[in-house]
Amino acid sequence: MGEQQIGDGGGREFQRIAEVLRARIIEGAYPVGSFLPSQRDLADEFGVSRDTVQRVLKELASEGWIQSRQGSGSRVLKTPLISSGDPRRKGRVLSLRPLFDEAFQEAEVALDVSTLTSESLSGYMTEQVGRIYAGQIRPERIAVRMLLPSGELPYPRTRDAPDDPRLQERMRKITQQHVDSLTRLFTELQARRTVDEVSLEIKYVPLPPTFKLYLLNDRTALFGTYAVVERLIVLDSGDEIDAYDVLGLGAPLTHHVRDDDPDSAASVFVEGMRTWFESVWRTLAK
Repeated sequence: MGEQQIGDGGGREFQRIAEVLRARIIEGAYPVGSFLPSQRDLADEFGVSRDTVQRVLKELASEGWIQSRQGSGSRVLKTPLISSGDPRRKGRVLSLRPLFDEAFQEAEVALDVSTLTSESLSGYMTEQVGRIYAGQIRPERIAVRMLLPSGELPYPRTRDAPDDPRLQERMRKITQQHVDSLTRLFTELQARRTVDEVSLEIKYVPLPPTFKLYLLNDRTALFGTYAVVERLIVLDSGDEIDAYDVLGLGAPLTHHVRDDDPDSAASVFVEGMRTWFESVWRTLAK
């Protein structure tokens, strides 16, 4: 099947398969050290050409998720980890999914997010909405505010041709896809009246993001910096570009929980990030 799928949707299929494989790695379906299914099996599963699968694997390798060697398959190198300062979780390394699961157990859910493309948020919100429809959780109110960058950014950019517009166009397209996905999720939630009150507010700010921030229910902060890396980016056309980029998806995060002591390091950090978000939301964001 896969070998025959020559016109398999190009960029749309490429992005879809890359997102599915990233999600499986993040959720532990493919643990560190394990191997992804063969190219032929992936092509058959997704109904695409081997060429599309190869481009997806090259993209995942450039992001540091996997290592691909001819004849040896594609081995998983990393999963996104969260280092927690919460005394209840001392010494444990967390992933983002259970923290979202925990936040959505509450009657009122509030998320404030500053991010580059909203790709991670879109995926985790899709999972939580699935839990709502399955009757596993029943929040009464969900309010999400998200800050995204506006205008041209210093990354991603072609290493040897900084004025090449293709990478900026690609990032804008990816961002819009995930914004549209989030909008559809909230529109459907509202239409079904499964949750009494839902709101999604998105604003754009003229600042290049240097970190990713999640504020969960005004008590928990998840924070991670965007490190600039050199990597190969595969365009929808199949063109490969040596680029400077940042890797947000899968980047390590730190976990901070406000406690009863307003002067504790965790409380000060959460309050500082909350104050930063509110100040940008009220003043610079449009």
